[in-house]
Order: sequence, then C-alpha cells, then structure tokens
Amino acid sequence: MKHRRISRHRIAIAGAGIAALVAGAFTLNSANATPAGPAAPATLSAASADKLAGTLLSELGDGAAGSYYDAKERKLVVNVVDEAAADGVRERGAVARVVEHTLAELKSARATLKAEATIPGTSWSVDPVTNKVVVTADSTVKGAKLEKLTEVVDGLGGRAAVERVAGEFRPFAAGGDAIHSGGGRCSLGFNVVKGGEPYFITAGHCGSQGSTWSDSAGGAAIGTMEQSSFPGNDYALVKYASGADHPSAVNLYNGSTQQITRAGDATVGQQVQRSGSTTQVHGGEVTGLNETVNYQEGSVSGLIKTTVCAEPGDSGGSLFAGSTALGLTSGGSGDCSSGGTTFFQPVPEALSAFGASIG
Repeated sequence: MKHRRISRHRIAIAGAGIAALVAGAFTLNSANATPAGPAAPATLSAASADKLAGTLLSELGDGAAGSYYDAKERKLVVNVVDEAAADGVRERGAVARVVEHTLAELKSARATLKAEATIPGTSWSVDPVTNKVVVTADSTVKGAKLEKLTEVVDGLGGRAAVERVAGEFRPFAAGGDAIHSGGGRCSLGFNVVKGGEPYFITAGHCGSQGSTWSDSAGGAAIGTMEQSSFPGNDYALVKYASGADHPSAVNLYNGSTQQITRAGDATVGQQVQRSGSTTQVHGGEVTGLNETVNYQEGSVSGLIKTTVCAEPGDSGGSLFAGSTALGLTSGGSGDCSSGGTTFFQPVPEALSAFGASIG
C-alpha cells in the first residue's frame, strides 16, 4: 500500500495462481502376485492438500467429518465415520482417520454454544484434529460466566472441550504506523482492484464508512473508507486517492518484500506469516477455521484461528502463505513476547463482499 511518497515495500496486493495436485503412484502386480495393500499417502503441498480435501469432502458428504493438513509429514488427513469411507480416502492418496463425531453433530454443538453461551471473551470452532468443538476462554471469563460456559460444554457430551488462554480477546487497534485515521493506527492488508480502480482492504473495526486515511499521523489523506463491517464480519474497503501507488507485495520488514499473486483459503495445519505495523513479521500455524469470536464489542464469525502473535496496531495487516493472501488481522490475546492466539478475517470472503479482486 503506498502513496507515491511511501517506499514500495510497505504495501500488499494479490492475484491468481494455484499449485498442481500431486497424484499418488500405484504399482501394478502380475496376476500371480500377492495383491498390493493401500497406496502410500501422497506427499502434498498445503495448496494441493486443500484442493484434494475439497474434492473428497464433497464426494463423501455425510461420510466425512473434516480434514486437516499434516505440515510435518506433508499429508492430507481426512476424518471419516466408517471404514467404507476410509477406503475411498486412502485410494485417493490421503490419510483416513475413523472418528466418533460427525460434522452434523459438531455443527449442532456449535449451534448450542451460540444459543446458550455467547459470552464475551470466548471463541469456538470445529477442530478436526481432536474431532471436537474447541471452546477457548480468555482471562475475563470467570465466576458465573465460567460456570455457565462449563455447564453448557458439559451438556454437549464429549462433543466440545474448553481451553483457557492468557490475556483478553480484543481487536488489535491502536495509534501509530502504516495507516492512520483520527488519531488511531491500523495496518494495511492487501491492495485490490474494484471497477478498474485501486483500493485496499483492512479490518472493519479500524474505522467507519467515510473515514479518511493517511500514511503518517496527521498526514494528508491517501484514501477514504467506502465500506466497513464490524462486528459480524471484520473487513473494510478503502479507495485510494488519485495517483496512489499500489504494488503487489507485502512488506517483510527486512528490506525485501513478498510478492502476492492470488487470494486463497487457509487450511488447518498450514504454516503462515503475518505482517503488521507494530510487530512486523511473525509466523505460526493455522489451528482453526470458521471460528466464532465473542469480542466485548460483539461476535464475529467465520474467522481463521492461528498461533501467530499480534499486538495493537497490527489490525488489518496481512496474513499470507508464500504468494497467497489468506486473511486480515482481526484480534486475539497475548503478545509477541509471550505468544498468543490471533484471529483473521478470510480475504476471499472480503473480496466477494466488496466485488473486488487481487491483482
């Protein structure tokens, strides 16, 4: 994101591209040979695993119970509810796990939590690794609120589990670098194009429709926020002023940039990076998708949950994997000294809402 006066390496934008799907190899045996066992799971990139997962989950329907990427082994793991479905998964080159809870059961547990335990300071999402809904509670959830949460989770009969985190879930907004408005500071996410005109996207909690943004505190405006959504969602669209530069790169804060060529969906288990104006670049792992987070200001749904740290002022900043734009920094708990949990608004959803594209 840059006005002409800003160095190019401090902005981000994305376009299109996709990794090829790796197919498993099979050995043909002679008629007299002992029949071969299941093919070894294919070694996949995160992008290839995500594509294969989408195909398998669609084909299996109710026979599937989620999936995740094993980054260490570079394998796709697909949860299934019976051995028949497991055989089909193995034939396609993925690892099959027979689990107890169906996706329908876990979605029902989420619905119960929303109806009975929408408590500020909590979040939840389906965790394919544990085959449960993981309910996260920050340090503000105590006393009667904790008792209520525990009661609801216990009533779900093993379909959910509670974990605690230090600190308080809050949007990461503050005052100081990257993009400024009204004495506050956030971070630019990605540059986008709408109707042939340059824009950038950032977090919705950073500002409201009509707010103006500059590249320095009290500086001349470089853009105006045309749309903003928070809570419910956490994304905003800012139109650049005439003449603003908008390179297709994310600032890595080491004198170099990461070119961004597409927007994509995150995968559980995927290794990712975040760039923001307060803490610069940090990495971590995606641990949840479609996360519902109950901030003090209201609930936001559909977020990406990660182990990447962030702090106030990083809001709106870029979550990416290689050249793929994944998310906009929303909020979380902890900091980059002790670590923490951070949530991100998925980029594809924001682009769809705005009718915009990367590139």
